[in-house]
Amino acid sequence: MAEEEYGSFVDWNQMGDLAKSSGPTKVDCKDLKEFKQMARQGHWAKNHKLRAQVYQQLIKAIPCRTVTPDAEVYRDIMGNAGTKKPSSNIPLPEFVDGSPLPRYCLKAESVASAHQIINCVAGQFPDISHCPSLPAVTSLLLHFSVDEAQCFEHVSRILACNEPGKRLLDQTFLAYESSCMTFGDLANKYCAPAHRLIVATAQDVLEVYSDWQRWVLGDLPFSHMVRVLDVYLVEGYKVLFRVAIALLKFYRKHKAGAQGGQGTQPQDSSKVRADIQAFVKGIASTVTPDKLLEKAFSIRMFSRKEITLLHLTNEKSLQQKGITVKQKRRNVQLALNPDTFSSEIVSAKEMRDVWSWIPERFALCQPQLLFTTSTHGCSLNRFYQHCEGYEPTLLLIRTTDADVCGAYLSTDWEERKRGGNKLSFFGTGECFVFRLKPEMERYEWVVIRHPELASAIKTQEGQEDTGASEGQNSENNGLQQPEKPAGDLSPFLSARHFNLNSKNTSMFMAGNFDSIIVGGGDGNALYIDSELNHGRAGSCATFDNPLLCAESFQVSLLEAWGFQDAMAS
Repeated sequence: MAEEEYGSFVDWNQMGDLAKSSGPTKVDCKDLKEFKQMARQGHWAKNHKLRAQVYQQLIKAIPCRTVTPDAEVYRDIMGNAGTKKPSSNIPLPEFVDGSPLPRYCLKAESVASAHQIINCVAGQFPDISHCPSLPAVTSLLLHFSVDEAQCFEHVSRILACNEPGKRLLDQTFLAYESSCMTFGDLANKYCAPAHRLIVATAQDVLEVYSDWQRWVLGDLPFSHMVRVLDVYLVEGYKVLFRVAIALLKFYRKHKAGAQGGQGTQPQDSSKVRADIQAFVKGIASTVTPDKLLEKAFSIRMFSRKEITLLHLTNEKSLQQKGITVKQKRRNVQLALNPDTFSSEIVSAKEMRDVWSWIPERFALCQPQLLFTTSTHGCSLNRFYQHCEGYEPTLLLIRTTDADVCGAYLSTDWEERKRGGNKLSFFGTGECFVFRLKPEMERYEWVVIRHPELASAIKTQEGQEDTGASEGQNSENNGLQQPEKPAGDLSPFLSARHFNLNSKNTSMFMAGNFDSIIVGGGDGNALYIDSELNHGRAGSCATFDNPLLCAESFQVSLLEAWGFQDAMAS
């Protein structure tokens, strides 16, 4: 067949409809935007040879380091491939972390070729210390290569990409682990129902999410993965996040149908991981490749900048905890310990549910009780004394009516002093409010659920909206939002990254000598007086929340929790 030049490694009997070539036979396009549209639409999806030619064009255009190994380097190292039959017994390098090489309709002897290519890559890229996705990428590219040398060059260019702000594959444990944390954050924000399912069924959510790259690069059938590769080579790493989120959404739908409305029971995380893997491997029976991509690209407010900022923040958090580029996973995945946790307001199970909502970089920490009215008394001044210096904090309130609610607060309470004597709002869009009793529900920053409230990202730093909130409480009148120097706020979801249409949508937390407030704009989500005795609840523009408890309530007990670095020696 005409495609044999680019298909000598392929077992065509396994390819099904993909073995039949149809559609366009060439692509006359050099514009990246047009390429993106063509990739998403599958312009070259039905012609193996054309797809190979497009891949070659795209990979050749990747900006790389000055010295990047090419096909000639491979030939010099390996000698004449025509006289050397690769051995199928060659083990894969340690840095793939046990990830097997997906067959992807390759001939049996082609698997040995892929092993040989990966080992040659290992010799040319000594800085790679953790790259579990490399076997899948190599196997895919071998499909569309004339020979082993060309495949080696294509893999090398992907690894050697040096375009600022862009990466194609994680190559260290630090980068890989932070990407797993980033996926957890994104799943929490953009796939909340599926995230709740994982929290309800798996004992260790982080362990489940550690497989997210393998769902895409390893478990997806070839027919689906090759369509993902079409877009990935044009748009980069963020495509992997999008597809993995889409898979999680489809998995949740699959489980909802299978359970028929019945409740879920917690089980060992390995069983949940295996269940997701089985679903992804068999996804072709229910979801077409085009439907998968359609779901992936229907997610709003999902930009490369957002992912990069969050990834860098998580990476910095891991570095501060002593995680290195080569450290193994077993030292990272820590969760709330039910045996040592003790609260007078919530159970360990309830706290674990709250823990599943917080950003992944803090989920690595253990809860640390900073203040409780039962021990430290009902004094706002003592509350500040015990909470200052800690960032973030978690506020838990039980009312005399037995309602339980609270807030995750991203910023050190000491920040309130920047406003002088005026009650000033501060914090970031990672703040959220919640209620646990009588029913559990979280209310995030309104911009997350309604991105239309934030238009184009600002081009200049330090141009945050300032002004007053005219809420139902007199304490709100004249509230100011002091500017913060660039870099002081958490990079992820800081208000300065958004051009907000209303100042009322970024009023996260405030405090002075006579009250603390969470949420502003047309009311407050929570207001607590200076004696930590009386409070008011209401809806507010920042979180777009209903009442978290009775509109006027008495505080039975209040606790403030910090996040203790459990990995520090």
